[in-house]
Amino acid sequence: MHSDGVKSVAHVVPAMPQRLGADDQAEGLRRLLVRNQTQVITLVAGKQGLGRTSATLNLAAALSSAGKDVLVLDENPAPNNLAESLGLFARYDLLDVAQGKCQLRDAVLHGKGYAVLPTARAMRVLARLNAAEQQCLEDALAEASGGVDVMLVDAAMLAGQAAISSSLASGVRLLVVMEATTSGITESYSLIKRLALENARLRFEIVVNKVPNEQTARLVFGNMEKVARSNLAARLDYLGCIPLDDKLKRATQLGRSVVEAFPAANSAKSYAELSQRVLQTTMQQDEMAGGISQMMKNLIKQLARTAVVSC
Repeated sequence: MHSDGVKSVAHVVPAMPQRLGADDQAEGLRRLLVRNQTQVITLVAGKQGLGRTSATLNLAAALSSAGKDVLVLDENPAPNNLAESLGLFARYDLLDVAQGKCQLRDAVLHGKGYAVLPTARAMRVLARLNAAEQQCLEDALAEASGGVDVMLVDAAMLAGQAAISSSLASGVRLLVVMEATTSGITESYSLIKRLALENARLRFEIVVNKVPNEQTARLVFGNMEKVARSNLAARLDYLGCIPLDDKLKRATQLGRSVVEAFPAANSAKSYAELSQRVLQTTMQQDEMAGGISQMMKNLIKQLARTAVVSC
């Protein structure tokens, strides 16, 4: 909580009301909205094993270390999801909240410096929820984002036409985690192509994972950026790379982020740099009005339209 800065004094002089012009009021409102707006970033990957979940939890830890309030939405079911990798047990989840089986606070898990909300079951049945349950879900997400600076989404894999993920919603910010390997590059481009052609997504942010050096990461990104711009008219933005690091592997084995376990490691420093680039890029771009709640509304509408077309 922020202090209002008012201190008790022996002699209090009544303050005269200050008259603000329209421009002053508008600027004050703008600052208030910017300060209170939760930034939503969805991390995606073209296939399993590229490090999306590891990137999500380490980015969350880095943002938290930078003083940001962070909530992670975990769209993937156990085993091998984000909650399990941290040794967290989920008794309830977002679907239980939407169906009135528990309160939001009962479903939120607590990691080191940030919170995790399991959403895998809710995403799988999202299109089948009734209107009241959908509203409860949106209200819960709006409540969860209150006071949160950054909401990261560890997005579900988009395997098959039936897959549902917040990454399919219009207006969300996408961070693609890719590897500098032949299969990693191929699968990552296939994902970008699918989202561009089928979901009209034309902007993607890229982090290259498990690379020997920055030069390799930029070479891989540069080649993909040219192909995406030429063939898809898509814009790719380079946010950074994460080096191959035994300390990162060890931190994963310990169920911790490398930022917390080995802050001097090269990968920890890279995540700290990535967190700053994420924040700087966020401040420069127009975010979708309404945040996470509006994202879910958009996704539900898109799913409903898809169902009608397929009938």
